[in-house]
Amino acid sequence: MKRREYVLIILLWAFALTAFAPRARAQSYPDRPIHLIIPYGPGGIVDFAGRVLAQKVGAALNQTVVADNRPGAGGIVGVDYVAHAQPDGYNIVIMDPAIVINPTLQKSLPYDLFKDLTTISIVSSSPEVLVVAPQLGIKTYAELVAYGKANPGRLNYASAGVGTTPHLGAEMWKLGTGIDAVHVPYKGIGASFTDMMDNKVQMAFSSIAGALPFTSDGRVVPLATTGKVRSPVYPNLPTVAEAGLPGYEVDLWLGLYAASGTPPAVLDTLNKAVATALQDDELKQSFAKFGLMPRGTSVQGGNAFTRSEYEKWKKVIEDGHIAAE
Repeated sequence: MKRREYVLIILLWAFALTAFAPRARAQSYPDRPIHLIIPYGPGGIVDFAGRVLAQKVGAALNQTVVADNRPGAGGIVGVDYVAHAQPDGYNIVIMDPAIVINPTLQKSLPYDLFKDLTTISIVSSSPEVLVVAPQLGIKTYAELVAYGKANPGRLNYASAGVGTTPHLGAEMWKLGTGIDAVHVPYKGIGASFTDMMDNKVQMAFSSIAGALPFTSDGRVVPLATTGKVRSPVYPNLPTVAEAGLPGYEVDLWLGLYAASGTPPAVLDTLNKAVATALQDDELKQSFAKFGLMPRGTSVQGGNAFTRSEYEKWKKVIEDGHIAAE
């Protein structure tokens, strides 16, 4: 055999081994622990849901899934870690709607949401609940709208901070109703409830987990929830859309994401494991305590949902002239 032919054969074998290596790795996935990145500190809904999901997805895969907190910059640090990780499915991230809000709100990001990340599944849904100070004497959504229109600028609304879903949910409500209300940002929605009980702020769109301790004993008054359908936590409350603002919907969803380029077989394995985990009765009970409803989507459906949520909040940010602090 001539030397040139020998070298050619060696190169062809090397090419073949390289080409088939990702497929072989995908077929053996997962053969070591997976890290589920939680881009916030311990405590809070994302951390809670991430830890429950890590346990149940690990059981479905028969592999350890490590819940790994990597907080910073409103979730950007943890998301960036996964966006630039090896696209092999061993580093994934759970994230709330900030993942679709930050690309419009922030002047620059270290990653591109649609080029560097892909959805594994949207794992949960949770509406917000519209609450008001008891001193207003308002008992229904219609009464709040009437008051707001009759008293422009008299309503202050609390949020968990600029660009958070409670903030943008209120801004979308203002745009839809034409009501002039003043934003008062807090470091977390929970900190606002003491002021709401004293009527220093009059209203908020809050997570159910944040509001429930205060609505259960009447310290603040719930008026409506923000989902497509009524919340099982507040079954007697109408949705905002049902009560008078058609098309209004705000969902504090959570999604799982991986680096773009992750093999389809790996994404499929993860997606099926998530679907199994979301059917677990213990997970459902744990999620329900925080007003979370298991969801689950296909990879394609999750990517389409992420895009639609990005477009929705981009319009609210632009129409409301909202800027990061």
